[in-house]
Formats: sequence, structure tokens, C-alpha cells
Amino acid sequence: MNPRGLVTAAFFIAAIARASPALAESAPGTTFRDCAQCPEMVVVSSGRFIMGAAPGEEEREGVPESFRGRSQPRVDVTIASFALGRYEVTRGEFEEFVAETGYTVGGGCYSIDGEGKWELSPRLDWRNPGFTQSVRHPVVCVSWDDASAYAAWLSRKTGKAYRLPSEAEWEYAARAGSQATRPWGASADDACEHENVWDQGVKSTYPNAISMHACSDGFVHTSPVGSFRSNSFGLHDMIGNAWEWVQDCWNDTLAGMPDSGAARLSGDCSRRVGRGGSWFDNPGVARSANRDGDDPGSRYASIGFRVARSR
Repeated sequence: MNPRGLVTAAFFIAAIARASPALAESAPGTTFRDCAQCPEMVVVSSGRFIMGAAPGEEEREGVPESFRGRSQPRVDVTIASFALGRYEVTRGEFEEFVAETGYTVGGGCYSIDGEGKWELSPRLDWRNPGFTQSVRHPVVCVSWDDASAYAAWLSRKTGKAYRLPSEAEWEYAARAGSQATRPWGASADDACEHENVWDQGVKSTYPNAISMHACSDGFVHTSPVGSFRSNSFGLHDMIGNAWEWVQDCWNDTLAGMPDSGAARLSGDCSRRVGRGGSWFDNPGVARSANRDGDDPGSRYASIGFRVARSR
């Protein structure tokens, strides 16, 4: 997830909040909000899937040797029904949290400079990640700790069990029934029809950029949430736009991953898992199975989150 590692180089619907459903009794794809300021949620059906990268996938995608094996061995996982944010948490939604609670987000954020290098800048934060955003963009420059605090606030506010998704829940939701390399299929060349990724258009801002997707998505940095089509579960931006923090502690492989879909809270908990890639990430990174981890206090202009709800 640390952008220096693998790569060197429709706003939420403004509608009246629906009554909060009992998830087990709600049809998959049902959408709701638990409060006016809450993210719009989508009910995800229960099911089973094979978690992890298929044999040969990492080699085909050009993943460097030192990064291979993180998404293996594959695991047969059973997922209970839950709800997941239709979009990544936005600047506007996070601002509501900060305004209501007085929560202080620490200063400093890693951002990409004109040479394509990631450097920590003490003057950057979620309000100013180094590029222009509106309240419709995903909040970035937020740590795992910040994301967890936001989810805890939603729980207190609504009386519902909000949290970060588990790693298995995230991949199940991203795949949306597909076992292909990406939610839409195998081809990275089709990414720009579905997601905001590191693409040919970034050359205008970063002339030294390399390893881009062979397409243009119309954005250099983050895009407003929902700018691209959803996957078949009705979820937007699961690949690209912003990395998404999940609950799990970091483990170098999927060996020992619970087959229940629960978060893995053993291993190296000084690092937490991120999923999905971002506007900065190349085809080898922007895949359903790809996983990375970072310090739970770290903040990057490419990392945000979305929330889950258990009941």
C-alpha cells in the first residue's frame, strides 16, 4: 500500500434516508443511510468465494518477485451478509465527523512530488492532500487510526455496529461474484471504463510517469466518488481512486486466514492491511487480490477507507 513500494513511478445519492434494515432480511443491493450525515450503505449478500490470486496471475501481471506470494495460498471463505459503503468515505462525510467530535487529525501526509517520488510534507493533511478536491472526493491523508475513529463515531451516533470491513469481506465485495483478475474481467486495458487508476493522462502532470494503464480515465488524482460504473454488487471505486484500510493485521501471506470471513487480528498488528489500489497505481497493483500493509498511523494522499456494518 505504501506507494513507494511496488510503483516508482455520481456523488452519493442525495435522497431521504431509508429506515435502517435488518441486514439478514434485506435483499442484496438494498441501499440505506442510518442518518443524514451517514454514508450510503449497500446490503451485500452472504456467499462463498475463493480468496487470493489465481496461479500464475502475479507472473502475468508483472508483479516483482519480492511482492509475489502475498495473496496466496488461496482460501475458500464463507461470508455472512453485511453492509458496505456504496462509495469510499468522502471529504464531506469526514468533515461532519471532525466538526461534530472535535477529532484532531495529526498533521503531515505523504504526497507525490513532480518527480514521482513520495515524500512526507508537514503542511499537507486531509483538507489539503496536495491536489484539489471537493466534498465529493474520497477523503485521503487519513490513517487507519483515523478511519477506525470515524467508524466508532458512526456506531455511537446510530447505535449500529459500524467498523472497517475485514480483508475477506472487502475482497468478496470487490470481486462481486467474479474470480477474474479484476471485477470487470482480466484486461487491465479496460480499467479506465470502470475505475480511476494510474493512466496515460497523468503524463501531463507527471512527465516522468511510468507503468501506466494503457488508457485514460480523465483524472490525474482522486475522482469524485461514483464517477465510474459500479460493480455487480452496486459498489463503486473498489479498485483505484484511493486505497482502503481494512480491519486486519498484516500477515505476509494468506496462510492461516479465517475461512469465516472474520478479520485476522493476529500477526503483525503494527501494520494494518489496505486494499484496492489508488489513482497512483499501475496494473500490477490495481487487482482484486492485491494486498499491502502499512503503519496504522501513516497518512498518504492515496489512502482512504470505506465502512462496513454488521447488523
